[in-house]
Amino acid sequence: MTYSETIQFIYNRLPLFQVVGSSAYKVGLESMEKFDARLNHPHRSFKTIHVGGTNGKGSVSHTLASILQSAGYKVGLFTSPHLKDFRERIRVNGEVVSEEFVIQFVEQHKEFFDEVYPSFFEVCVAMAFDYFRAMEVDVAIIEVGLGGRLDSTNIIQPVLSLVTNVSYDHQDILGDTIPKIATEKAGIMKPGVPFLIGDESEEVCSIMQNVSQSVPTPLFKAMSIPVDYLRNEKGKDQIERQLFRIGDDTIQTPLLGDYQRENMRTAWCAVNLLRLLGFSISGEAMQHGFANVIEQTHLLGRWQTLSLSPRTICDTGHNVAGITQVTKQISTMQYKQLRIVFGMVGDKDVSAVLSLLPKDAIYYFTKAQGKRAMSEIKLSELAAQYNLKGKCYKTVIQAYNAAKQDAAEDDLIYIGGSTYVVAEII
Repeated sequence: MTYSETIQFIYNRLPLFQVVGSSAYKVGLESMEKFDARLNHPHRSFKTIHVGGTNGKGSVSHTLASILQSAGYKVGLFTSPHLKDFRERIRVNGEVVSEEFVIQFVEQHKEFFDEVYPSFFEVCVAMAFDYFRAMEVDVAIIEVGLGGRLDSTNIIQPVLSLVTNVSYDHQDILGDTIPKIATEKAGIMKPGVPFLIGDESEEVCSIMQNVSQSVPTPLFKAMSIPVDYLRNEKGKDQIERQLFRIGDDTIQTPLLGDYQRENMRTAWCAVNLLRLLGFSISGEAMQHGFANVIEQTHLLGRWQTLSLSPRTICDTGHNVAGITQVTKQISTMQYKQLRIVFGMVGDKDVSAVLSLLPKDAIYYFTKAQGKRAMSEIKLSELAAQYNLKGKCYKTVIQAYNAAKQDAAEDDLIYIGGSTYVVAEII
């Protein structure tokens, strides 16, 4: 098969969460463990760092990968979902897995799919681990797919585990209360493996503390470290960066948005724990990794500026906590008219998200490709209940083009509501 035929094969053969939703979620680790055994446990060949959380785990994972790469380590990075190309999920020192490896992996194991019927995500995890072993990485950053306790990535024995934060998302799978969701995410704790929590909530920290005592494992709280936003500035490379004071260090990051404050503190705390665990990370390497995370890991879709005239920004925030941060960030900006290109998947708490959105914006309701996406008409009808007004567009591109055509130079266009809406724009 060619690469495109291979990708189409696994999309058609295996349930893909981003297309069909929770029906693709496979409870339990049994088939993942069988697949791992078939590969002779590739993740045991390198050190791993496990990153979970409702929001921010992508930013933290990419930042840690960038810092370790700057420190001279050969770094694997496994994240999900992808925005444009399947291979974005699996990187080594910022470079995506080769098309040839993807083709060979699927060819070699496709008959095994009929024996254990793995999910799409389980195949992604197995492929990533096998690739990292083949590439002889020193360490791999492994981002949890969903939850933690029963996530396919939870077969690893990491040197450090962390959870960025806990808020409402995937309630149909993880539970309908914060304690239930937090307990699921705390399921990545391993006996004796240091665990870091980035959440500032006393409730979440208390739950994590209780779980850590029963595991048992030492727990560290990022909230104990002071962090202050200093300013935004452009460097000689003309890239805008935020400056934060974290502990005794001043760091800068091209990941914009006030919500990165907690993410960068969590990453900073993780670096200092890694130093205690024997990783050699100089101050210069840490600074370079923070400042060059986009260049070194190619992270996309986090408060990303697409155009300056009119100012156009996209962000992958898609749940209550994520949209809360987005609207907070929008409120700090100056513009003549706010225009929002917006689409959501139907299995989110759509009404709760809509209730948070600014009412003075002009909306361009749309629908990303895929079965999970809510129709633009239904979305606009729900939005009307919250006095959000605008027109409907059948595709994301049509909605974006309409917003651009309507906008003056000093307007602000925001694109979001779903990772898949952002993917189609990027």
